[in-house]
Amino acid sequence: MVKQTGHKPIAQNRKARHDYHIDDVVEAGLVLTGTEVKSLRLGRASLVDAFASVRGNELWLQNMHIPEYTHGTWTNHEPRRIRKLLLHKDEMQKLIKAVEQQGVSLIPLSLYFKDGYAKVELATGRGKKDYDKRHALAERQADREAQRALSDRRR
Repeated sequence: MVKQTGHKPIAQNRKARHDYHIDDVVEAGLVLTGTEVKSLRLGRASLVDAFASVRGNELWLQNMHIPEYTHGTWTNHEPRRIRKLLLHKDEMQKLIKAVEQQGVSLIPLSLYFKDGYAKVELATGRGKKDYDKRHALAERQADREAQRALSDRRR
C-alpha cells in the first residue's frame, strides 16, 4: 500500500482569529478511533465551539464534532466525545503553563491530514473585546478601499 504524503485540509475554525488574539501556534496529533478517521477522510468535521483543556498533565480536545460514519456498525463513535491530544512533553508543558495564566485559552484553528496522520493546529489566545473586533474590521475595510483606489488609479 502506498503511503500518503502531503497536506489535506479537513476543517477550519474561521471565527477563532476574529474572536481571539492568537499568540502561539502548535501542531498536535489526535487519538482517534477507526470510524472517526473514516469520517474525517470524507471531509466531515466541525471545529465550531471546540477548545482544548488540561487534565492532569495531558491535553484534551473537547466539543469537536466528527459525525458518525455512515457505513459504521455498532462500533461507531460518539460525535462529540473528548479526544486526547498528542504532543511532545516540552510543548505540552509550555501550553499548560500558558493556560494557567488568566484569560488564555487553547483554540483549535484547523484540522487536517499530514502524511496520512490526523493533525490539529492548536493556538494559545486571549479573547478579544467587542471594540477590538470592530477596530479590526474597520482596519480591514480601510485596507480594501486603499487597494481598490490603487487598482483604479493604475487603470
